[in-house]
Amino acid sequence: MDLNILGKRAKEASVKMAAADTELKNSILRSAADALIARREEILKENALDVEAAREQVSPAMLDRLSLDEKKIMGMAEGLNEIAELNDPVGELIEEIRRPNGLIIEKRRTPLGVIGIIYESRPNVTADAFGLCFKAGNAVILRGGSDAIRSNVAIARVIRDAIGEGGLPADAMQVVEDTTRESAKELMRMKDYLDLLIPRGGAGLIRSVVENSTVPVIETGVGNCHIYIDESADSDMAVNITLNAKTQRMGVCNAAESMVVHSSCADTLKKIYAALREKNIELRGDERVRSIIAEALAATEEDYGKEYLGPCISIKMVDSLDEAIEHVNRYTTHHSEAIITADRDRAERFLKEVDAACVYWNASTRFTDGFEFGFGAEIGISTQKFHARGPMGLNAITSYKYEILGNGQIRE
Repeated sequence: MDLNILGKRAKEASVKMAAADTELKNSILRSAADALIARREEILKENALDVEAAREQVSPAMLDRLSLDEKKIMGMAEGLNEIAELNDPVGELIEEIRRPNGLIIEKRRTPLGVIGIIYESRPNVTADAFGLCFKAGNAVILRGGSDAIRSNVAIARVIRDAIGEGGLPADAMQVVEDTTRESAKELMRMKDYLDLLIPRGGAGLIRSVVENSTVPVIETGVGNCHIYIDESADSDMAVNITLNAKTQRMGVCNAAESMVVHSSCADTLKKIYAALREKNIELRGDERVRSIIAEALAATEEDYGKEYLGPCISIKMVDSLDEAIEHVNRYTTHHSEAIITADRDRAERFLKEVDAACVYWNASTRFTDGFEFGFGAEIGISTQKFHARGPMGLNAITSYKYEILGNGQIRE
């Protein structure tokens, strides 16, 4: 189908969405959640075809992202139900100004309009992205990757039926079934229909969208996340947090890919290595790291900036907090960074001086997630500074307008 037709339909649907009341949106979200569960066999059948086609072509981490099961479908449904419970941002009074001439100026939150999302591999994004965009009064056009196209179409079919049966335009959610590069490029140029474009995927996809889009873009996702073990770090805490951040789920953007270790923490590094070795994690470090951990491979410049998304982690040893902050800021992708320390002053310096969307003190980077932040699902994790930053919930996909109330005022 011509993408301009999808764009026109989405634009028309966005007008109805902007005026939809909260109860109607919530009712449809709950119906969509019920439908995902009721029709799960239909979705799992299509997902199995996607998985089988991709099995010999992608890494185990990417296959994990692609695969659905009943638990993941229940999670998608739970996400929609939780979004239904969230406060509706549309119409929220942000600020009121009363002028001397009697004018009342109200700044109120409004939908953005039509949001386009280009993403890879993860079919659960289809439901998550719909839910947040829908609750915030937006229409959405979703363009997933070829490896998940059957799953995405099946999920969208279920949700579109729920929208239409609930009384709002089904075209508030549309999926681009053409997964060629040309369709992605065309979506990037649909400024007459799209108000925002969000890429979710690897570095190559995000860079392509940022460099080629004529539609406003929010840059998301790539995560070279660091754990800095400071000189006053509790050793057991450092082991537990690093192990969780690296191994709890490796194929995600908030997993730790790099460690920075103070030179006084050699014993802690040995404990961390022992824990990571049990998980078959490969270490790549500088000369000082390798003098402590003989099994570590030599780290290259590329290693320090790499998002592995798999069983590997880079390690840099430093002599000061200044050196640690300098290293993190040099290689960060501005996603999530953590310091493990018992020293509040040093922690606060790290929190203030490290340039990332989410900065942690004594906690795992794996918490950078809309669900964990209480946003329900998330539309993405913004690594830029304008409009939205970090996990993007409902407020991040709204704008605002000024409504000016008068009683006959004219400007002299």
